[in-house]
Amino acid sequence: MGTILIVDDDAQLRQSFDKLLTEEGHTVRTASTGEAAIAMVRECVPDLVVMDVRLPGRSGLETFREILEIERKLPVIVMTAFGTTETAIEATKLGAFEYVLKPFEIPEILALIDQALEAGRFMRSRVEIDVVPEVASSEAIIGRSNAMQEVYKAIGRVASTDATVLIRGESGTGKELVARAIYQHSLRGDNPFLVINCVAIPETLLESELFGYEKGAFTGAVSRRVGKIQQANGGTVFLDEIGDMPFVIQAKILRLLQEKSIERLGGYKPIPVDVRIIAATNRDLEAAVAQGRFREDLYYRLKVVTLWLPLLRDRLEDVPLLVDYFLAQFARDMETDNPGMSKEAKAICTSRPWLGNVRELANTIQKAMIFNRGGPISPEDIWQAIGGQDVSAHTDNTVDEAIIKWVRETLSRGIPKDMFNSLMDCFARMLITEALNLSSGNRSRTAQLLGISRPTLLAKIEKYGLHIETSVKDN
Repeated sequence: MGTILIVDDDAQLRQSFDKLLTEEGHTVRTASTGEAAIAMVRECVPDLVVMDVRLPGRSGLETFREILEIERKLPVIVMTAFGTTETAIEATKLGAFEYVLKPFEIPEILALIDQALEAGRFMRSRVEIDVVPEVASSEAIIGRSNAMQEVYKAIGRVASTDATVLIRGESGTGKELVARAIYQHSLRGDNPFLVINCVAIPETLLESELFGYEKGAFTGAVSRRVGKIQQANGGTVFLDEIGDMPFVIQAKILRLLQEKSIERLGGYKPIPVDVRIIAATNRDLEAAVAQGRFREDLYYRLKVVTLWLPLLRDRLEDVPLLVDYFLAQFARDMETDNPGMSKEAKAICTSRPWLGNVRELANTIQKAMIFNRGGPISPEDIWQAIGGQDVSAHTDNTVDEAIIKWVRETLSRGIPKDMFNSLMDCFARMLITEALNLSSGNRSRTAQLLGISRPTLLAKIEKYGLHIETSVKDN
């Protein structure tokens, strides 16, 4: 949740945003002019600004420039009712997170707001390194093992350079945190930091998201659009999961690294850009090169500096420190007392292989805290959070057999045109219903439990027509 400033001369739109975002748990402030917006930002910097590009008095661009002078890392979403306006494009060039056309769909604007808040948090929240877990004031890279000491040294060596960095390691080892630490300790630390997940964005959209497009480049391209790489000019771009990047886009990233320029989709004029590339992957790039799925020339361009992150199972001596850190962090997030953890429960944590690495450990601690009934977290709490392996060795098999039986019976009844989606919707409906029941109807806790965003959960609740009875405060 964050503080969001809405800037628009349309009183009805401001009121609608206020109601919508307040229901989502955000704190909302509103302004009808650029002058008022600047005064509010000077008084207290919000987490996000959503502003109309056409304002009475001071223009939208002038307002935007002054806001950036106050806080360079403040994300701004620009709204416009005019899809071809050059003002919106210029605002994007200046560093606006995104611009959207009026009218817009509520789920889409909520998703965009979540993305912008996350991007702002990435840029502004410090990643602390090797701190005392209980007093860490923000996100931190935790560990005192020899393997982690080498990671700290590598961050220190590469941060002050402009070298391309390739971060490698299994999923959940903390590649994004290391990328942000490098950015924050670099000479570009006061400039934009944009994250592009090469898996999360569909292949058909990834190229235009990265490089932008010219008017008429394809059906629906009614105006020029500035890509994320150009928006980050002077800053850093983090290409997460680059091992899954489509082959055709790899050539454009290679050109960016070699020539410091890009071309928009449908354009033929090189556009110079000054960005540092940090990339990460959990893939075997060497095998991908051998199989022709990843360009060999790009592979060598990326691995100028390579950081390998250790597996959690290879540094189990760090687990107690990580447990203390996550207990303190989630207690702050949930606004509750830190329950602590018994020695026996910590022993279980220290003995597990954690195939999902630090992320799996964090999720386990979070689940244990959500359903903890008071007192230190016990071995039973940990086993329940993990999945109850100590209760019955055959529980998982029993559940699997029941699900398989249900699928077979459903399939045997007939072959609807959309059987796959029907089954998936049915399972999703049951999963969300049970999660809501476990969370006593609290939608924020339900979203945490399912590992999805709150807007996504709300959209699915509406889609499946689920009835919610809330017995606890829904933050």
